[in-house]
Amino acid sequence: MSSLVQSVDWLAIAPPVIAAATALIVLVADLFVPDHRKPALGWTAVAGLAAAVVMLLPLRRGNRSTFCLTTDHGACSYTADHFTLAIQLLVLGGALLTALLSMSETGGDRLPAGEFWFLLLSSASGAALLPASRDLATLVVALEVASLPAFALVGLKRGNRLSSEAALKFFLSSVTATAVTLLGVSFVYAATGTLHLNRIATAQVAPQLDTLAEAGVVLTLVGFAFKTAAAPFHFWVPDTYTGAPLPIAAYLSVIGKAVGFSGLVLVTVVAFPGYADIWGPAIAVLAALTMTAGNTAALRQQATRAHSAVRLLAWSSIGQAGYLLVPISAAGYTSDREIGSTVAYALMYAVVNLGAFATVALVARSRPGKRLSDYRGLYAERPLTALALAFFLLCLAGLPPGIIGLFAKVTVFQSAVDAGLGWLAAVMAVNVVLGLSYYLRWIAVLFRAPQPAAPRTGTAATAPDGGTTAGTTARIPVPITLTVALAAAAGAVLSVAPQLVLHFASGSLF
Repeated sequence: MSSLVQSVDWLAIAPPVIAAATALIVLVADLFVPDHRKPALGWTAVAGLAAAVVMLLPLRRGNRSTFCLTTDHGACSYTADHFTLAIQLLVLGGALLTALLSMSETGGDRLPAGEFWFLLLSSASGAALLPASRDLATLVVALEVASLPAFALVGLKRGNRLSSEAALKFFLSSVTATAVTLLGVSFVYAATGTLHLNRIATAQVAPQLDTLAEAGVVLTLVGFAFKTAAAPFHFWVPDTYTGAPLPIAAYLSVIGKAVGFSGLVLVTVVAFPGYADIWGPAIAVLAALTMTAGNTAALRQQATRAHSAVRLLAWSSIGQAGYLLVPISAAGYTSDREIGSTVAYALMYAVVNLGAFATVALVARSRPGKRLSDYRGLYAERPLTALALAFFLLCLAGLPPGIIGLFAKVTVFQSAVDAGLGWLAAVMAVNVVLGLSYYLRWIAVLFRAPQPAAPRTGTAATAPDGGTTAGTTARIPVPITLTVALAAAAGAVLSVAPQLVLHFASGSLF
């Protein structure tokens, strides 16, 4: 008789467990910490996330699995392999930068500190659990643990109508996608008799159940396509990012996409390799639609400078999601199931997109309108800030000196060509040109002559759009400056030695 007692590999599960434990510590501590000491909760969250990142180091050699079936040790629910560690580094590192960016947004009459840090850490723990999940039940649970706190984070601005509307739209859309995903999971289980990904891949499906299995594959993909903001499931992104607190918009743009694309990789490459003739073409079409929808909308957005810089970054993130989908679709046409280029692109995107959002947050301290017109003449007022933003935008565009962005795009383009998807490579080339247009036009605004300042009367002058005029100074919190500096330093190092991320991601195979 098999033992029902399983041993737990605590080292393997340490990163998400540390994030979850820190969330509980912060929640309880919030009950006893006086208001003037609330900033300590933020630093506790930062310390917890840093500890979770450090715990990835002992796992870098070899694969570790736990929560395995006692009768079949090949069927495990949690596996810490190279792919898992790469995505957990992205998620926990991104959450750490988000935490630093959020330090000045909590406490007082701003966001409630205890609730904010608890929700952020809870979402990060679910996002870190997802790439290690190796059965559909754990995968869906991790997806919801990452998503449910995010709804509350988006709507945490009390009394703010835009924030409440954004949270409601995000919630209703996500719940619908989750319901569709659960229906697909139930179909897959009915057809294969198992929820473990590797056993689904080798399951013998009865001929009369093949249609049910195919429907399950398609429906399961829908939920993860929504999280990745793939068209036509992208409609919630611009309003959600605009209404959410700025650090949470940055968090969703990076960690939200990491959750979506890692889930897509697991259910396609690991669980459904036998149905590559279905998901390969489907994801290729989604990739083409997503990058085109995102870049064309961003181009229209940039044409009107009264529009929000955050909204432009939201549409840009949709376009970038299309590039992330290209290697996944290419895996459906090749036998080696190479997804290293997707991981490389995701790591590059996480660093520079968080840096771009951090720079927008920094500029918003003195120009709270967050409009594109607010960036005119930024170089004359704050040269280092303008240069940092220009560098992040060049990385996203794939132009020197943002070499890491160029290398990441080349690897993604090469994956499409190698898979015989010439038409998708052509669509990507066109979209790269579209992206260059709005990125370079935004950069040009940074170096134009500043707008004439309004007459001063002893107080900061206010621009017609609600922001302050050029020349107005505002105290910049150290954590925001540190976030921009860390992102810029990481981007610079990777641009000098792009082989670091490419070599690291090249091991992200199953």
